[in-house]
Amino acid sequence: MIIDSSEKYVNSFNQYWDEFSKKINMSKAQADMLYAVVLNAYTEPQRHYHTLQHIVECLDLFHQVKAQLDDPNAVELAIWFHDVVYNPQAKDNEEQSAQRMLNLCQGILTKSVIEKVYSWIIATQQHQPSQQRDLNYLLDIDLAILGSSAARFFQYEQQIQLEYAWVSKEIYQVKRAEVLLHFYDMQPLYQTEYFRMYFEENAKINLSQALSSI
Repeated sequence: MIIDSSEKYVNSFNQYWDEFSKKINMSKAQADMLYAVVLNAYTEPQRHYHTLQHIVECLDLFHQVKAQLDDPNAVELAIWFHDVVYNPQAKDNEEQSAQRMLNLCQGILTKSVIEKVYSWIIATQQHQPSQQRDLNYLLDIDLAILGSSAARFFQYEQQIQLEYAWVSKEIYQVKRAEVLLHFYDMQPLYQTEYFRMYFEENAKINLSQALSSI
């Protein structure tokens, strides 16, 4: 059984949001409104992996690579909103998340940045290599969980299974194996040098072991 670990990530989540909202010059009213939206979203009861923990882990990695990004504010905005809508029984979560970001963030950043982030959030559905360097970093950050420690990867697999508890065990195993094999077969899995260096090998080991246990 997994104990909900959301509470331990609240402080980091709050601190990262405070820093981000100030960095892009949000008004206090804007910052408070958007904070309520993202906090409520990532603490919804149907979530087990797509939670505060996932966002904080993504932001931890973002801060490690932000000096290599062309538009770090856009990448960070995409991280905050890329899973803001999450229904495990829906097939359009990315589109819904992108639209919610667009509706809520108009006027906070420029139209061109908002449109770029909109397209990036939608791109997190397919995780296809891009000609846009920043987008490749965003996608690698989102997939970094695959190259995490064995213990964290095991927890991640449990969390995903809980999100799909409504699917029969037999169907879940077949579908999950398809997803894991897709990522295992990607050459390379990560599109940026940083993530290939620090995550690629471990990800392939984790994926191989997960596939052998299904």
